[in-house]
Amino acid sequence: MSFARFISNRITFKSKRTFSKLIVRIAIIGIMLGLGVMILSIAVIKGFKGEIKDKVRGFAGDIQVVKLDNNNSYENSSFTDSAAVVKKIKGIRDVTDITPYATKAGILKANDQIEGVVLKGVDRTYNWNYIKKSLVSGTVIDFKDDTEQILISQYTANRLKLKTGDGLLMYFIQQGQLPRKRKFKIKGIFSLGVDEVDKTFVIGKLSLIKRLNDWTKGEIGGYEIRVKNFDRVSTDGNDIDDALPLTLKSNTIIENYPTIFDWLKLLDVNIVVMLVLMTVVAVINMISALLIMILERTAMIGMLKALGAGNWVIQKIFLYNAAYLIGVGLVLGNVLGLGIGYFQQVTHIFKLDQASYYMSFVPIKFDAMDVVLLNIGTLLVCLLVLIIPSTLVTRISPVRAIRFK
Repeated sequence: MSFARFISNRITFKSKRTFSKLIVRIAIIGIMLGLGVMILSIAVIKGFKGEIKDKVRGFAGDIQVVKLDNNNSYENSSFTDSAAVVKKIKGIRDVTDITPYATKAGILKANDQIEGVVLKGVDRTYNWNYIKKSLVSGTVIDFKDDTEQILISQYTANRLKLKTGDGLLMYFIQQGQLPRKRKFKIKGIFSLGVDEVDKTFVIGKLSLIKRLNDWTKGEIGGYEIRVKNFDRVSTDGNDIDDALPLTLKSNTIIENYPTIFDWLKLLDVNIVVMLVLMTVVAVINMISALLIMILERTAMIGMLKALGAGNWVIQKIFLYNAAYLIGVGLVLGNVLGLGIGYFQQVTHIFKLDQASYYMSFVPIKFDAMDVVLLNIGTLLVCLLVLIIPSTLVTRISPVRAIRFK
């Protein structure tokens, strides 16, 4: 064991000075709270982003391919389903799933109430995994059953006073024709928590939309595509565009739901601000503690200098001491941040207003690499910054320090 570490251990573990102990405890608490808040902040922000992206992706897919025209309505322009186009799209590395769909505006009527909605028609190849997780009651559409079935949102069900198993009418208005009326049976009720979806869409069969629009057997409204890595969705969208004929175009969900994803980008700014503020608090606490420890040990510093110890050796004594205090603070900070986060994951005790935040509880998503980098970053920043106040040792004169004692 080096001389500096030996002396550091003595003043760290066997010190009887009450004032410096109080300051040290305050510094440890500051680091603990700072790291705990940073861990929780990143976990909550990542949880928010992950949950909201999953909600939108679960309903609309990652990329949609539609006909290239000036149609900006909720009703798709049709094009012919092409096995060659589907094969090209599936050949792109990140693509995991591609299914046909179409949308059509209509008016629901039940219990003397009406509600304007958009019917999203899907076929038996549709990926129901996320919708199943969002079901409040009932099941997904059974394509073996010839009856017209529909999934509606909890928002729509509440507005029309409906429940699973009830029947309702839907009116489709087409230019130059009388309104067409169809009767549906509610197969299930879902709640995504995203107003843009819950207030707008219901889910039915693609075959019905084809019949209503008088499309031929091979016509569809678009393709819904899912990719493996959402971080590459823009790149994958460009690759899909390159693979499409000139009559088709692709849109990512970032382009289709710009408000939601612009809001998610702002959350990244909040992370940076939080990390900077918490790191500054931890550094200020440690600087204060180190300066007080140095001033309180002025006589010891003078004695060590008189015995031949160099400035850097004495500086290392206090840096070792500070590293120990930072380490204790980091351990407690991890216990605090991970403990509260895990408790929230299990109990969902902290609730949110779903209408404002798209979910009913505070989501938590831990990433081991984030936790490791936060610990290493906090330790390194604090130690590097503490080198500057530790240079106070060089200004202490042995003669004056010993006389001061």
